[in-house]
Amino acid sequence: MKTNLTAFFLFISAVVFAQTAKYSNEFMNIGVDAAALGMSNAVTAHSNNVNSGYWNPAGLLKLEDNQLALMHSSYFANIANYDYIAYAMPLDKQSAFGISLIRFAVDDILNTTQLIDEEGNINYDRISLFSTADYGLTFSYARALPLQGLNYGINAKVIRRIIGDFASSWGFGFDAAIQFESKNNWKFGIMARDITTTFNAWAIDEEEFATVQDAVEGQNQELPETTEITIPKLQIGVSKLVDFDYDYTLLTSFNLNVRFEENNDIISTSAASINPALGFEFGYIDMAFLRAGVGNFQNELQLDNSEQLTFQPTFGVGFKYSGIQIDYAFTDIGDQSVALYSNVFSLKLDFSMFR
Repeated sequence: MKTNLTAFFLFISAVVFAQTAKYSNEFMNIGVDAAALGMSNAVTAHSNNVNSGYWNPAGLLKLEDNQLALMHSSYFANIANYDYIAYAMPLDKQSAFGISLIRFAVDDILNTTQLIDEEGNINYDRISLFSTADYGLTFSYARALPLQGLNYGINAKVIRRIIGDFASSWGFGFDAAIQFESKNNWKFGIMARDITTTFNAWAIDEEEFATVQDAVEGQNQELPETTEITIPKLQIGVSKLVDFDYDYTLLTSFNLNVRFEENNDIISTSAASINPALGFEFGYIDMAFLRAGVGNFQNELQLDNSEQLTFQPTFGVGFKYSGIQIDYAFTDIGDQSVALYSNVFSLKLDFSMFR
């Protein structure tokens, strides 16, 4: 029983009370769209649909009609659910708008902190349920610049995080991005996430905190910090589309993902860490797609204190017909790294099918 109490308290501590600047709002970095995930997220340069609001809002300028996107994924043995919905539309030939919502949640968690009453008796009626849910609402705007082929985009994000009755927070932040397409099908993109250091302010229910304050003897006797900051991240991408005999295409894309911190990335310094990603998409008559990628290169510390380079391969397929596109991604091939999810499905609808 003490193990249950400890596990519950440590879960709450990890999700809510351990506020750090490095890893706050990490649910916003998981990624959306199985097509992008199948290419190891190396899509900053060429993203050109409703999902561009997440990957590079400048890509919304490529929309020819309104689009709707949906995605669902579950992981940690189906304990956690990750859901995404987005809608985007061109405003005119020079601008476009999008809105998206991400929800990452663990529902119906057992609260066993009150299982044992004041007299030491076990009472299962004292067990209650609660949920922890993170929401990210993003408003995207894109506009063409005077230089032909150059577009920019911005995101305004509202973050809402709820941990049962224990704590909740509001956060706000901005992203900025550009895309450039040359005449020979080379594309370049830069996505700067959380450029204003997204700020979260937590409100903690002191009465609820008191119910778990002594779950682990001698620990967490004081209220935790109530603010956290998400540091900026930079994604730089380049891609090239090659046509073969009109029916076949090959898209090659490369990303450099930069965090301004020292971590286990393959290139890491005290100022910044860089993690490359490479993705491929083989297409047939713009209807069937086969995708692969590799990324998440990490120098993992082993038990003997040596370091081993690990990476995360990805694989995906997609089908598009008459404005409907269904994509699938498998993101944990060979167990090269610990992935947050393994199987992802997404759907994209182009409203031109109703015209």
